Amino acid sequence: MRKVVLITGASSGVGLALCRRLLEEDDALHLCLACRNMSKAEAVRASLLASHPVAEVSIVQLDVSSLPSVFQATKELKQRFQRLDYVYLNAGIMPNPQLNIKALFRGLFSRKVIHMFSTAEGLLTQNDKITPDGLQEVFETNVFGHFILIQELEPLLCHSESPSQLIWTSSRNAKKSNFSLEDVQHSKGQEPYSSSKYAIDLLSVALNRNFNHQGLYSSVVCPGTMLTNLTYGILPPFVWMLIMPIIWLLRFFANAFTLTPHNGTEALVWLFHQKPESLNPLVKYLSATTGFGSNYVTSQKMDLDEDTAEKFYQKLLKLEKQIRVTIQKTNNQN
Repeated sequence: MRKVVLITGASSGVGLALCRRLLEEDDALHLCLACRNMSKAEAVRASLLASHPVAEVSIVQLDVSSLPSVFQATKELKQRFQRLDYVYLNAGIMPNPQLNIKALFRGLFSRKVIHMFSTAEGLLTQNDKITPDGLQEVFETNVFGHFILIQELEPLLCHSESPSQLIWTSSRNAKKSNFSLEDVQHSKGQEPYSSSKYAIDLLSVALNRNFNHQGLYSSVVCPGTMLTNLTYGILPPFVWMLIMPIIWLLRFFANAFTLTPHNGTEALVWLFHQKPESLNPLVKYLSATTGFGSNYVTSQKMDLDEDTAEKFYQKLLKLEKQIRVTIQKTNNQN
């Protein structure tokens, strides 16, 4: 029986590179591409099948920033599959990122220059907005939409005789200082991306605590600093080309500059081959690249505790319950 791999945000960037690399590892997989744009997804599917004709590739329409889309997608997935072996929770946004020029120049002449470029800490702010579901867009897209996806797909994921893996795309930019249990959606702050990635780390830990005994395991990954549509939204492509010599030099001092989506998938592919029971739930796995361009995987202990992770998980469950009640009332009125 083919192993089934579901990948959100599979039509571009890390998601697309991951599809290609997984089929290079095992072209007997069934890849299910969960994407917002179906025309792009169809083009990706055709390209993957052209290079790996024995693979099985399907698509499902999914926009994790829209709860109706999540519910419809999970309904279709439960009709198609009896189980999911791997779910890569990769889709995410950093809306309208703005570069703090003052912080950039201040950092260039400090001891934190390498750390600053590796994590973008303090460099970026974003303008968040409210979705039609009444949630902060970054929180819903990066965290809550995926959380509902997992909740709905639980029957396909929890099989103690054969474990399933959740693999989240997190970030080195996931900072405890940017997250608050009193404001989990980060509605009052200026760094919703960092907050959402820290929330992902917390959620992964809580999921392991609550579901390992049912055969479901969760891990988090940072793909590193890459040139993708997301980073091109921060600075124009020509600016990246101008500063590229500096970035290449920094690679000899920091391993975070993976630069391409292919390199960024290194840890994601590595986890595909691991026994989930052997992994440390409190560790983040990092895609890394040497100064000479060789890829490898490293790890770091996450700056969090299990009690906070559980409290955050309970807040998500409470929010989920509130939303389901609202949906039920709306359906009854219609």
